[in-house]
Formats: sequence, structure tokens, C-alpha cells
Amino acid sequence: MVKKIFAIMLLAVLAGMPAFAAEMYDYNSAEFKDNASQFMCMCGCGQDHFECNMDGCGLNDSFKTEILEMMNDGMTQDEIKNHYTGMYGEVILTAPEKKGFSLTAWITPFAALGAAGAGVTLLVRRWVNKSRLNTDHFEDSEPKDKESELEEEILKAMVDEERKKYY
Repeated sequence: MVKKIFAIMLLAVLAGMPAFAAEMYDYNSAEFKDNASQFMCMCGCGQDHFECNMDGCGLNDSFKTEILEMMNDGMTQDEIKNHYTGMYGEVILTAPEKKGFSLTAWITPFAALGAAGAGVTLLVRRWVNKSRLNTDHFEDSEPKDKESELEEEILKAMVDEERKKYY
């Protein structure tokens, strides 16, 4: 009989141990920082809930307390995130989620920059090629006669003489 009571008490103690063995978080833990920093503070400061230091922000203290209670109750980071996005929507997140329509918010700016860069590159190349064609065509269409060649030679000789004077 004593053995049965001892066995029942031992089972009761062992069954209750996981509740005592659960990790207790505080405001300084890294897990708390990860959880609190994924949500924007709604007081208008533009910071996440972990960093909000606005005087008189009553939202931040209660929000931090709620997050800490949820963590100590055993909720995971994703469960806490789902809880608050269910209440407030994606507006409360510091960064949009990388799925669905929010994925467009991540990709569109980079795609637009890439397309604009490619467009500018093609436009500049077209302008350069067009100007080369115009100058090549202009030089080929101008007939050179003996008189203009003679003038060029005289001009070059004069330039060379002037250079020799100063250099």
C-alpha cells in the first residue's frame, strides 16, 4: 500500500514537472527581443515595440506585457505573430511577409530599378550608335580635294612650329 501511494505521488510530481521546467522569459531575453521587434508600435513613433521609447506611450508597456505573458504561456513566435496579425492585419508588422501579395512589395522596387537601368542603357547605346553613324556619314560625304589637303598640311606645319617655340 505504501508503495502504491509512493508511486502515485511520484507520478504526480513527474507529471507536474514540465510546467516547472518551462523556460521563463523576461524583458531582456533574446527571444523577447525577436518577438517584440517584429511589431510596429501603434503610437506613431515609427519604431518597433522593443525599441519604442516615446514618453507617455501607454501602448508599448501593455503590448510588451502581453507578449511576455504569451511567451511564458508557451506560445511560439509564429503563434504570437498570427495572433496580432489576426487582430490588426499586416499593418502591425515591421516588414511585410514574404508570401502572397506582400511578396510583390519586396520584388517590385528591385524589378523596376532593373528595368529602368536596362532601358537607360539601351537608350544611351542607341544614341551613341546613331551619333556615330551621323558623323561617319558626314565625313564620307565630304569630298576632299587637293586644295583642302594642302591647307591641312600648312595648318599642321604652323601648329608644329608654334609647339617648338614653347616646348
